[in-house]
Amino acid sequence: MSSSKAASRRATILEVAHQAGVSKTSVSRYFSGERDRLSETMQTRIASAAKRLNYRPNQMARGLKGGHSRLIGMLIADILNPFSVAVMHGVEQACRARGFSLVVCNTDNDPAQERDHLALLAAYRVEGLVINAAGQPSRELKQLAEQGTPLVLLDRSLGELEADEVGLDNARTIDMALDHLSSQGYGDLLYLSEPTSQASSRQIRLERFEQQREVRGLTGRALSLSLDKEASSLEQAITDFLASPSQRPKALLCGNGNVTLAVTRALQAQGVMPGTIGLMGIDELDWCQLVTPGITTLAQPTKDIGRAAAEALLQRLETHGEAAPPRRIHYQPRLLARGSTQLHPTSTA
Repeated sequence: MSSSKAASRRATILEVAHQAGVSKTSVSRYFSGERDRLSETMQTRIASAAKRLNYRPNQMARGLKGGHSRLIGMLIADILNPFSVAVMHGVEQACRARGFSLVVCNTDNDPAQERDHLALLAAYRVEGLVINAAGQPSRELKQLAEQGTPLVLLDRSLGELEADEVGLDNARTIDMALDHLSSQGYGDLLYLSEPTSQASSRQIRLERFEQQREVRGLTGRALSLSLDKEASSLEQAITDFLASPSQRPKALLCGNGNVTLAVTRALQAQGVMPGTIGLMGIDELDWCQLVTPGITTLAQPTKDIGRAAAEALLQRLETHGEAAPPRRIHYQPRLLARGSTQLHPTSTA
């Protein structure tokens, strides 16, 4: 066989064993987490032979044979969302630290895509799933749960599915936002959110805003809309809010980072700079401190949330699906107060 063909051909476990002068079983133990059963000398010989041959174990074959793929699946509803990227990083770090690999699928908030990805992840024999769901639990997701696949719900709950949930304390987050805006002197508020139908976290935030706005005697309203399909409606809503008569200083409260960005762009397009009107966002984004005079945010501990989701899942794996009540792990946000919520003289009606 020519050297080029040999280089392109995948080395086998038998070839590694021959090169290292050990049995095939010893090589299998080395790559399956049983190295403690081998002498240090034998481990060194196997490692050197595998490196010379550029050998990589077939993880899929190992998973199908032994039932342990060492793969964790993750469904993300919107991979373009900075929150999703930061949380995914936390999940991946926790999985890697425990010897698992992460397989990530983006659903674009599309239930059909979610079903397809669930079928794919099931075919890969993932040992557990971290799910940022696109909507109601699908038949495929219910089947995985019934088959004993450990699940952890991230940021969004699914009422019909009993599973651990990890995310932000959304009610407390709205309370903190209203506490801050009220303490700064704002009393007329417009809360802006993306559609709530596919995200329980958005629904909780919107409902809490409406409830607490009345309890606290604040004026204003809430509006949910699609940023992609209703950009002009967002701009019109802001224009109408700014133009409406009020005896109280006005502020905009944004339900997540995507909304904060869209609102900031809309304000700039209208020549209204943050600071002229109050502006506050849920989710901290890198650019928020760079826009003069700095945008006040409630920062989620995204990496902590991601790590906690992975750890909760891995704990379920360690207990071999032992029945235990679902856990609710909710994190508190951190207030980053900046100039956008410092009451400006022109903010009064």
